[in-house]
Amino acid sequence: MLGITKFDSPIESTNYTVARHLAKDNRVFYIDNPYTWKDCISNRKTSGFRKRKDYFSFKPVDMLDTDTPNLKIVITPPLMSINWIPEGKMYRSMLNINEAIILHRIKQVMSKYDITDFIYINSFNFYYPGIAKKLSPELAIYHCVDPLAFNYEKKHGLISEQKIVSESDLIICTSKQLYEEKKQINKNTFFIPNAADIAHSSKALQQDVEVHKTLERIKGPIVGYFGNIERRIDYDLIKALVEANKDKSFVFAGPIIEEHVPGWMFETPNVHLTGAVPYSEMPSVLKGFDVSIIPFKKDEFSATIFPLKLFEYLGAGNPVVATDFNPDLQEYTAGAVTYCTDASTFSEAINAALMQQDDETRKHRLAVAGQNTWEIRVEELSKLINRYLRKEHRMETA
Repeated sequence: MLGITKFDSPIESTNYTVARHLAKDNRVFYIDNPYTWKDCISNRKTSGFRKRKDYFSFKPVDMLDTDTPNLKIVITPPLMSINWIPEGKMYRSMLNINEAIILHRIKQVMSKYDITDFIYINSFNFYYPGIAKKLSPELAIYHCVDPLAFNYEKKHGLISEQKIVSESDLIICTSKQLYEEKKQINKNTFFIPNAADIAHSSKALQQDVEVHKTLERIKGPIVGYFGNIERRIDYDLIKALVEANKDKSFVFAGPIIEEHVPGWMFETPNVHLTGAVPYSEMPSVLKGFDVSIIPFKKDEFSATIFPLKLFEYLGAGNPVVATDFNPDLQEYTAGAVTYCTDASTFSEAINAALMQQDDETRKHRLAVAGQNTWEIRVEELSKLINRYLRKEHRMETA
């Protein structure tokens, strides 16, 4: 499984989470998104680099063990930094060299474990489209979890992703809009939405879990957001909300992508930016939220998002208010989430949510969260994979 996310990312990712859950019943090798030489230089003083540096050799090396017995992390040797090269023959030639380095490491793993029959999953790593064809797996799967939104992704990714989609045996999309897009290219496309690690977020309900230290001195009620503070957030909406609700504190807990965050966020008295919080500490943060929010922009990119935090919030028993950025979400939340069209309705929903702290309403949120767990989603994924494996074998023997 070639992932786009680093295995030690501080934020939970669909890619690595799916790998962990698949490993409960399968042997899984998660190929960490490769470092480039540029990454090695810029990250040379980080713990991430120190974890990986001993595995950068071209010679056969061991793999990193994880707390999941059947899951191992594969580190490739560093690749060339080539994204700056214009799309064309030179870029594709250099890409072939980088893919050859990844393939070299994969074949070392296959040799070490005497692997002949295997499934290859490209988990949204659209940068390397040629791996599957060169490996000839039993089944080649592309797991599409997001649209290509940034210019550096689109520069080569639009061409590369189309190649992956057209050549894969099976496409799994995490939103209906992505499903509709990819199905135009490959008819073997299916929609399996994201979910959440409810067992983790529900720790917020335990009496012995204390409110996170970053929230201890913040005046309540607290309206909170947990996740990256970045492009998807509707900052105009937030500004209107904080001005209309000066009696409330708005907490944004997560890594700050400063190029997208307006200056007033750092200067407004009832806005609090905690910075990055380890995923392991998420329950204590959610425990401190009186209302949890997802204030995403309503645009073509947000319409494809099925956010993990939605079900994490519900799994903590929290009231949830969100913009109506993706209408498909309503089908999966059964009235447990209030979706809003503008700042006025959002503000009203926050005030209403503060009044809905009764046990019956909380039980409904937990029940909805319980229908959207990773265990359920990965079981759906596994059944689909098995169905297509049988289909492929039938075609071979026909």
